[in-house]
Amino acid sequence: MKITFYGHASLGIEVSDVTILVDPFITGNPKASHINIDELEADYIFLTHAHQDHILDVENIAKRTGAIVVSNFEIVTHFEKLGIEGHPMNHGGQWDFEFGNVKYVNAIHSSSFPDGTYGGQPGGFVIEGEHKNIYIAGDTALTFDMKLIALQTKLDLAILSIGDNFTMGIHDAIIASDFVQCDKVLGCHFDTFGYIEINHDEAKQMFFEKGKDLMLLEIGESIEL
Repeated sequence: MKITFYGHASLGIEVSDVTILVDPFITGNPKASHINIDELEADYIFLTHAHQDHILDVENIAKRTGAIVVSNFEIVTHFEKLGIEGHPMNHGGQWDFEFGNVKYVNAIHSSSFPDGTYGGQPGGFVIEGEHKNIYIAGDTALTFDMKLIALQTKLDLAILSIGDNFTMGIHDAIIASDFVQCDKVLGCHFDTFGYIEINHDEAKQMFFEKGKDLMLLEIGESIEL
């Protein structure tokens, strides 16, 4: 399983010859100006919620690649009206895709489309594929519901928002990694704009002091699990 960071909360995941894009917000992020979305491949696009900084490039990429949107019912319905195929999910539900099992889990946040219309309830994803298990928390506050994940799945990686203000910050993300029982963390939703800028060295040190590994990738950088 290969994971590429495209800035903010945008990720590429390659698993079993399938490419998944998560929350593609690239053209609106000046820090990701070197990423050409016309060169990105996608079989699926996973969306945690409807905010613009998570869905901005969905229509462009999906219509070019034929990618299937996976998200809550309301978001999938929105994109189906634009001629984009979707697979709707809701909290607690799971589905066996050709690349592995996906479960849609709870997140505490808001969710509305850029025009203010209702975007359904936000969520996260637990993906099991190629004998690796990852948790994409999405934009969320710290919640006890995260403990339920560890009761069912042994994670190899937790992808957690760390920028604070709109989501968890460093302190809560450390607790979240305890809740999901995963000490290997990939940080996201940081540095894009002023409210969520962080000190990288301090963040890594705080995780290290708790016996955890926080990875902060450069935009376009990848890791292999």
